[in-house]
Amino acid sequence: MNRYKAFASYVIPSVLAFALSGVYAIVDGFFVGRSTGDAGLSAINIAFPVVSLMQSLGTGIGMGGSVLWTVKKASGSEEAAGKYVRGTLLLLLLVSVATTAGIYFVTEPILRLFGAEGEILIFGKDYLDVIVVGAAFQIFATGIVPIIRNNGSSLFALVVMVSGFLTNILLDYLMVWVFDMGTKGAALATVLGQLVTTVEAFFYLIYRKLPVIGSLPGFGRMSWNIFRIGIAPFGLTLSPMISLMLINRFSMMHGKEAAVACYACIAYVLSVVQMLMQGVGDGSQPLMSRYYGEGKREEVRKVQNIAYISAVGLALISNAVLFFTRTSLGELFGASESTGRLVADILPVFLVGLIFYAFSRITTSGFYATENNIYSYLCVYAEPVLLLILLFILPGIWGQTGVWWSVVASQILTAFLALILRISEDRCRRRTDAPSRIKTI
Repeated sequence: MNRYKAFASYVIPSVLAFALSGVYAIVDGFFVGRSTGDAGLSAINIAFPVVSLMQSLGTGIGMGGSVLWTVKKASGSEEAAGKYVRGTLLLLLLVSVATTAGIYFVTEPILRLFGAEGEILIFGKDYLDVIVVGAAFQIFATGIVPIIRNNGSSLFALVVMVSGFLTNILLDYLMVWVFDMGTKGAALATVLGQLVTTVEAFFYLIYRKLPVIGSLPGFGRMSWNIFRIGIAPFGLTLSPMISLMLINRFSMMHGKEAAVACYACIAYVLSVVQMLMQGVGDGSQPLMSRYYGEGKREEVRKVQNIAYISAVGLALISNAVLFFTRTSLGELFGASESTGRLVADILPVFLVGLIFYAFSRITTSGFYATENNIYSYLCVYAEPVLLLILLFILPGIWGQTGVWWSVVASQILTAFLALILRISEDRCRRRTDAPSRIKTI
C-alpha cells in the first residue's frame, strides 16, 4: 500500500468519526433548541464544556496509550506494547469513577461559574446531572476508539461512532420531542448513544484478541508515560470548550443572553469543522507513530505534509459552505429571528481563523505522535491562554465585537507559534542527522 492510500485508509474514517463527535453536540442543540428555544439552547452550550472535559479525558488517555502501543510495536517490543493496552483500559476506568464522584454534587456551582442563571441554570442542571452519571460511557467511548484506530481498523472505529450517533438521534427525537423530557432527555439520549459505542468497542477488543488480560507490573510508570503523551490530545479536544466557556462568560458581561445564544449556534457548527481537522491529525497519527518507531523520520514528515494539505483544504471548503449558509444557521437550531440575524453577521469573523487553526492542529498532532511532548503542550495550551489575555483587552476597546475578534487573534498567534516550533524541530533534527550522514559517507 503506497503512502497516499495508507493515509486515506486511516484519515478518511477518522475525519468522519471526529465529525460525528462534533455533531453529537449539534444534535442535542437541534432538538432542544426547537423544543425550548434560546434558553434551552444556551443551557446546553454553557454545560457542554463539562461534557467536553469527559470526552477529552477519554481521548487523552486513549491517544496516549495508543501512541506508546504503536511505537513499542513498531520497535519490536510486543510484550511491552501489550501492557499499554491494559494500562490504558485501567486508567479509563479509574478516571471514570473519579470524574463522576468529583463532579456530580457540584454541577450547579459549575454552571453558575460558567455564567448560567435563571431558566438557563435550571435547564443546564437537568442536562448536566444526567451526563455526569453516565461519565464512564463518555470516557470509554472516546478512549477505546484510538486503540481500534491504531490497530489498523479505522473503518470499524467509524462504525462504532456511527452506531452511537444514530442511537443518539433516535433517542433525542423520542425523549425531547415525543416524551417532552427537555434537556434531561437530550442528556439521556447522549449517554445511551455513548453506551452503544462503548459496548461495541469492547466486543472489538475481545474479538480481535487484543492484549486486554494480563499482568500490569509498573502500572504507575506506565500511567505517567500515558499521561505525558496524552496531555496534548487531551488539550486539543478540550481547548475549544475552554474557549467556549471563556467566550460565554465574557459574552454574558458584554452582550448578555443574545450574544450567548448567538455563539451557541456558531460554536455548534465550528465544533464540527474543528473536529474534522482534528480527525486529519489523529487519523495520520498511527502512521506517523509507526514510522517514528521504525526510525523513518523522513516518512513522518511526508505524512504530516499530506495532512497539512488535507486539513487546509477542509478549512477552505468549510469556509465556503458556512459563509453561504450563514443566514439559515440560527433557524436550524430553533433560535429566535434576532439571534439568527446576529449569527449571520458574526459568523464570517470566525471563519477567518479556520485556516490558522488547521495548521496548528496538524503541527500539534505531529509533535505528540513522535513523543515531542514539550512542543505539543506549547501548541495546545497557548491558544486558551492567549484567548484569556485578549479577552481582558479587546472587549474593553470594542465591547462584544472585541470578544469575537479575541478568538480569531488567539488562533492566528497560536499558528505562528506552531510554525516557529516546527522550524525549530526541523533544525534540531538536521543537526542530529548530520553526524550520522557524515559517518556513512
